[in-house]
Amino acid sequence: MASTYTPLGVELMATGENAGTWGTKTNANLSLVSQLTGGFAQVSIAGGAQTTALDVDDGALTGTAQQRMIEFTGSITGNQIVTIPNDVETFYILKNSTSGAYTVQFKYATGSGSSTTFSTTDKGTKIVYASANDGTNPDIVDVMANSSEIAVTNSNPIKFQDADNSAFVGIDAPATVSGSYTLTLPAAVGSTSQALVTTDGSGTLGFTSTSSFGITTGKAIAMAIVFG
Repeated sequence: MASTYTPLGVELMATGENAGTWGTKTNANLSLVSQLTGGFAQVSIAGGAQTTALDVDDGALTGTAQQRMIEFTGSITGNQIVTIPNDVETFYILKNSTSGAYTVQFKYATGSGSSTTFSTTDKGTKIVYASANDGTNPDIVDVMANSSEIAVTNSNPIKFQDADNSAFVGIDAPATVSGSYTLTLPAAVGSTSQALVTTDGSGTLGFTSTSSFGITTGKAIAMAIVFG
């Protein structure tokens, strides 16, 4: 009985097969397992709109889908699709280092399962898992996009980058907080001349007309003239 292979290319040797080559094949398997758990590769997807298929090479280290971390590179001039085989079950750290304002979608080779997409301005990193949950329509899940909670420690800010990532707007906690609290955003958007204020003592926010503060537009202008 000949050897078989896992969906990620690890050789499963049959009893009584490969006499005299077990050492070589076992070392090859261990090297592949090491790559699958911590390997890094840069994959160029340069060019116009196209689909780039990441492959699995049985028993070898050359498959582009057989890495833990994959960085997409190259100048793209059209929306890109990057695929993996439908039976691959693993997780990936993906970085979009392409240049060009086009999307990069990561999905299974076929089917209508979920996928994840870097927007035209997203040159960041995603952590995704390939579930292989359906032979026909398997799903790719973006871990951070569906995270139930994110905790940023050491009073570090959450940063919102601008379009070219040259500057950001950050929000962080003060160095010392007397007691934990959560600010809850309003359920609907406000209207013109409304401000975001707390509506109770539990951190619930809501939109309130600025006229309720006793400062009309005319008074605000007058105060600005007097006080600068």
